[in-house]
Amino acid sequence: MKKRGGARRAGDGLDGGRLDAIVAKAHKDADTRMRGYREQSLRIHPKVCARCGREFDGANLHELTVHHKDHNHDNNPPDGSNWENLCLYCHDWEHQKYSYAVKGAQAGFGLTTTQAAPEVTHNPFAALKDALAKKRGE
Repeated sequence: MKKRGGARRAGDGLDGGRLDAIVAKAHKDADTRMRGYREQSLRIHPKVCARCGREFDGANLHELTVHHKDHNHDNNPPDGSNWENLCLYCHDWEHQKYSYAVKGAQAGFGLTTTQAAPEVTHNPFAALKDALAKKRGE
């Protein structure tokens, strides 16, 4: 058999079935861990995003996530003091903000993990009611 210069190709020597089992077990363990603290957080905290205030009910409850304030997923005190319920978008932003701060790149956004985003004052729909009324001839 001819050598390939010592380089390994991706997947050489791996048992696909064993790898699939390892990945499936990791997903199952993560789901089990998440289900426990997510259900506790939903019982303790209101079903509202702690950042943007969006409310959730049975139809869209799957879009409400549990964020670990200290970013340690193994820190799950039963009183929920390390959790906050965030919508998918605010949760994503919280982790982006954290990763930029860890990398030292928060200067690009002008934010740190302890600063809140500046309040938005522009309302693109401010004149919509008047414009619609004018269009209808009112």
